[in-house]
Amino acid sequence: MTDYKATLNLPSTEFPMKAGLPLREPEILQRWNSIDLYRKLRRIGEGRPKFILHDGPPYANGSIHIGHALNKIIKDMITRSKTLSGFDAPYVPGWDCHGLPIEHKVETTFGKNQPADLTRERCRTYAAEQVAEQKEGFIRIGVLGDWDNPYLTMDFANEAGEIRALAEIVRHGFVFKGLKPVNWCFDCGSALAEAEVEYQDKQSDAIDVAFPVEDADKLAAAFGLAELPKPTAIVIWTTTPWTIPANQALNVHPEFDYALVDTGERLLLLAEELVEASLQRYGLQGQVIATAKGEALELIRFRHPFYERFSPIYLADYVALDAGTGIVHSAPAYGEDDFYSCKRYGLHNDEILSPVQSNGVYVESLPFFGGQFIWKANPNIVAKLAEVGALLKHESISHSYMHCWRHKTPLIYRATAQWFIGMDTQPDQGATLRERALKGIEQTRFIPAWGQARLHNMIAGRPDWCISRQRNWGVPIPFFLHKESGELHPRTVELIEAVAERVEQQGIEAWFKLDAAELLGEEAAQYDKISDTLDVWFDSGTTHWHVLRGSHPLGHASGPRADLYMEGSDQHRGWFHSSLLTGCAIDGHPPYKTLLTHGFTVDEQGRKQSKSLGNVIAPQKVTDTLGADILRLWVAATDYSSEMAVSDQILQRSADAYRRIRNTARFLLSNLNGFDPDRDLLPNDRLIALDRWAIDRALLLQREIEEAFDDYRFWVVYQKVHNFCVQELGGFYLDIIKDRQYTTGADSLPRRSCQTALYHIAEALVRWIAPILAFTADEIWQYLPGSRNESVMLNTWYDGLAELPENTELGRAFWDKVMAVKSAVNKELENQRAAKIIGGNLQAEITLYAEDSLAVELAKLGNELRFVLIASAVTLAPLNQAPVEAVSSELNGLKLLVKKTEHAKCGRCWHHLPDVGTHADHPELCGRCIENIDGDGEVRHYA
Repeated sequence: MTDYKATLNLPSTEFPMKAGLPLREPEILQRWNSIDLYRKLRRIGEGRPKFILHDGPPYANGSIHIGHALNKIIKDMITRSKTLSGFDAPYVPGWDCHGLPIEHKVETTFGKNQPADLTRERCRTYAAEQVAEQKEGFIRIGVLGDWDNPYLTMDFANEAGEIRALAEIVRHGFVFKGLKPVNWCFDCGSALAEAEVEYQDKQSDAIDVAFPVEDADKLAAAFGLAELPKPTAIVIWTTTPWTIPANQALNVHPEFDYALVDTGERLLLLAEELVEASLQRYGLQGQVIATAKGEALELIRFRHPFYERFSPIYLADYVALDAGTGIVHSAPAYGEDDFYSCKRYGLHNDEILSPVQSNGVYVESLPFFGGQFIWKANPNIVAKLAEVGALLKHESISHSYMHCWRHKTPLIYRATAQWFIGMDTQPDQGATLRERALKGIEQTRFIPAWGQARLHNMIAGRPDWCISRQRNWGVPIPFFLHKESGELHPRTVELIEAVAERVEQQGIEAWFKLDAAELLGEEAAQYDKISDTLDVWFDSGTTHWHVLRGSHPLGHASGPRADLYMEGSDQHRGWFHSSLLTGCAIDGHPPYKTLLTHGFTVDEQGRKQSKSLGNVIAPQKVTDTLGADILRLWVAATDYSSEMAVSDQILQRSADAYRRIRNTARFLLSNLNGFDPDRDLLPNDRLIALDRWAIDRALLLQREIEEAFDDYRFWVVYQKVHNFCVQELGGFYLDIIKDRQYTTGADSLPRRSCQTALYHIAEALVRWIAPILAFTADEIWQYLPGSRNESVMLNTWYDGLAELPENTELGRAFWDKVMAVKSAVNKELENQRAAKIIGGNLQAEITLYAEDSLAVELAKLGNELRFVLIASAVTLAPLNQAPVEAVSSELNGLKLLVKKTEHAKCGRCWHHLPDVGTHADHPELCGRCIENIDGDGEVRHYA
């Protein structure tokens, strides 16, 4: 038998079948570094329109986790796709470096009560170490950015820029000092931002407490009685016994009905609607003797259960009837509603009782409970109430309660003197910050759209922003306060700039070392230099000022307003929120045009990842075992608008999908063996019909892919690319062209036409996957034929794809119909193989019994129909002539009859044809193969 293998154009490429990503990706990273890819992108981007994705800085503490990887990969896919779309899309990564977690870590390592300057020094060192570790992790997953020059909120220039941002907000009149209840953590020793509060279940003491009446005559009159027949008390219900020593008022709703209930020994004042439930809780019987509206009870005084002072009734709309007694005990130092209620009734700041110190311990002077930690004092307070006969009920309940997100310990509201950014102040009679922010939200594009209502509701109902903290490791609030009046120095904005200039040279330590006399001269003796630091959310929330206009000016046409902020959904109450407020305070509008939100990662059962459940997926492990491109493909394939499931099994499915895409690329490369586009590329009008269709299909797909990238719908890109590889290419086009590619002449038009299409598809495909499979795309790029630059990322979307003219006879609709026929035929051939009637498809001879319109279409392919259906013979016949044994297909108007061929197999193309064995010179070959070897080569028109 003659070996004709040398006459075939067999596929060949050095592009490896096995990806070996864990080993190959670090090599590709080294190559990117050696060619300085990021700088090259900036140079070729000169003159292009800008696209600015401003990085929300991760916190510089701990190794990167799967949430970090998810976030950075999405950002990388965005900037890469924008680069391919013709934008200059720089990516400047950043880190949030100040704040309590780092200070807490340093205290844990070195102990508390270190000198403040040493604490700051150690915090800076620790943060730098964390940045270096996280940076390495982000680079390993293929994130392309300015890693040599990131922004750090602890860089001196950024610290100074943040101080200048504060000056701008002061200058616009939004900053004030006030006494207000703020979220307070005893472990932090500081106020917390709303975003630093989480809710967990807590066991609390629920108590019903009786306050004896003082103004008995007024109370009787309010209920229409001549006098009170018995001792009388009003009853409150609370889950915070520790606040009872600070009680200063009692709140009722002006529109609720209240009842005097005779319980035998005394009268109890309760909300009428809650009388029955309350008496049942107390184990008492009672009868309502009179009722009155809440508004009639205003300013009637009652006595504190165990202190010699009075608690007047104030009217308040926040009183509810869902639990308790319908009367709310008011401790203005420890409740926001209580605080505002008492202020409305004229209580001055210096009159507010605040016996709880910053560490959670009552002041020593507090009778009965001085020096006790509040949570430990709870049972003692309950016991005291029982002792004086004021306790009606005591039980333990479980309820949702606010906790510190770092220490996981319960918080309290605590009235302290803090610095605030006012939401409803009107600077220079202009719009309030709340009004500016709500208007800005309306002007912002939200992806997904539900984010708009979420952020709107948060802004509409939020209190003033407490921006001061009592910590060491933070950017200072460089204020000087007059010792007598407590007012800011009249030259505050000017002085802040003087401080900023020093911080720019020496860092925040410059403020803490500053002698006030250096700036104030003889005035220094009249002023106090405060030691408060800024809320860490102010650090990141002002990066639009101290990064985009400061350390990394990006030259955007619209100024410092970024095209996109993109973070997790928790940032509606975090970075999105703080950036919105500072942007609107400084510039009058948000610092972003679009907000994109992604969900959190969960396992396959929808559970959060935790070490105790054993479901944690570490990105480091994925890159070491599967490779970063598998992680990136998982991110792209998952709809980020809700929770994103990840597990070893899910990643393995991503690896399977990756292999399909890689194998498709390898097929393209291997069949471009010997193809030189400068020499062999054919013009579109010379291409065979099927090849023209394949290029057109790639063009239509590219338009859909570009649109999906523009809309940040990466899962749509993944689905379309994967389906194209599996269906139009793998299941149709590539399957058909193998015969033509392998058996026709090496330099023949049928083969060069095929290779031209493969080349165009490969050039497009490598760009489509470049934002997602960053490493693999660049690897493919190195193996594509023709002269090219160093990286796929130095290019834009492929512009060599040509569209089928509308009047093309074998147009899109035609090939859609052919694909449907081929799908139906493939299913029947599979059935025949399973039944052992045929082996390979080329052992089949097929008769298609088709309705007239379908038969006319298929007949356009002539003898080449057999190449499309990959059979040795295909015959068309009218549908009404189909014999009983013909099989109906899933395609209407088509029946099939498959039989095993009786002809010999060609030793070269493997088709079974009647002329095999009839040619003396090549008895093992068919005439077509002989023509391709010794003659002018076969002619192909369609397939």
